[in-house]
Amino acid sequence: MNLRDIIREMLIFLHVDLTKNLKYDRITKRIIKNSLKYNSNCIDIGCHKGQILDVMIQYAPAGKHYAFAPIPYLFDELQIKYKNKAVVYPFALSDTSGKSSFQLVKNAPAYSGIKKRHYDISNPDIEEITVKLKTLDEIIPENEIIDFIKIDVEGAEFCVLKGGKNLLKKNKPIILFEFGKGASDYYGTKPSDLFSYLTEQIGLKIFTLDAYLKSKRNISQSEFEHLYISGKEYYFIAASDIKE
Repeated sequence: MNLRDIIREMLIFLHVDLTKNLKYDRITKRIIKNSLKYNSNCIDIGCHKGQILDVMIQYAPAGKHYAFAPIPYLFDELQIKYKNKAVVYPFALSDTSGKSSFQLVKNAPAYSGIKKRHYDISNPDIEEITVKLKTLDEIIPENEIIDFIKIDVEGAEFCVLKGGKNLLKKNKPIILFEFGKGASDYYGTKPSDLFSYLTEQIGLKIFTLDAYLKSKRNISQSEFEHLYISGKEYYFIAASDIKE
């Protein structure tokens, strides 16, 4: 862990929310702690360096954990780090299988994704690589019970969700997902489409992270669209109900 990561963890521990991302990280860890059981099975899509996967393993040490990391050098590092702890795949998940160009942002790899998007950094150093595309339904065994999924793929979240329709309908897991302007709109995703998919086709409710943590009500489609358009929230929870 480098100095920047250490400082980040200290700020989260002290509940010092200097940025909205730090607040989301802090709340995410509390949600995972409150939601997982000792043997819960989890999926981390867009694993990056494994910060969220670490929390999944911490609170569900007897569960089976899957991670997806299409950036080659991160995949190699994660395979070593999580040997005998998680199954790591080098694929980008979508709603179809095949191959795709992938935009590796070398000076900010967390922004990397299938499509170019708005980047909150100056002079992004982008290398276009080719990655394998898979769907969640073809990777995760049909009989595997999945309890929790995190999706952070820089705008391609709806594609990932559509590629896991069978898994989602069967398991109705808690889904922590990013969905914000400057990323999702580059994939042509409308908030109404994603909301309808999760609520009507999968049978889940959508919450803000704060509301889910504090056991308040789920949000409506119009509220979801407003939060997306205004940029007030860009991380959400989809779940069957509030988990006490």
